[in-house]
Amino acid sequence: MGRTYSLYEAKARFSEIMRRVREGQTVTVSYHGEPVAEIRPVSPSRTVEERLDQLQQRGLLSPPPATKPDWQPLARRPGALKRFLRDRE
Repeated sequence: MGRTYSLYEAKARFSEIMRRVREGQTVTVSYHGEPVAEIRPVSPSRTVEERLDQLQQRGLLSPPPATKPDWQPLARRPGALKRFLRDRE
């Protein structure tokens, strides 16, 4: 079970709060008696794919487009980069 700290207490007892969170507890921070923040342990994702799925479900990440754009090369002749760099000198 977590504990509630006022904002002033949370600033003064930050190390204690972090110890509680490391132990698996959830801590609530209040401002003028109203809860405004919750500090809780992070639940690690097992794979990158799971984390990406979580972000998509929360609406923080958009899925990639279904089709890839048809990219066309900008340089029509081979060696365009070499010529460009030579012209800059």
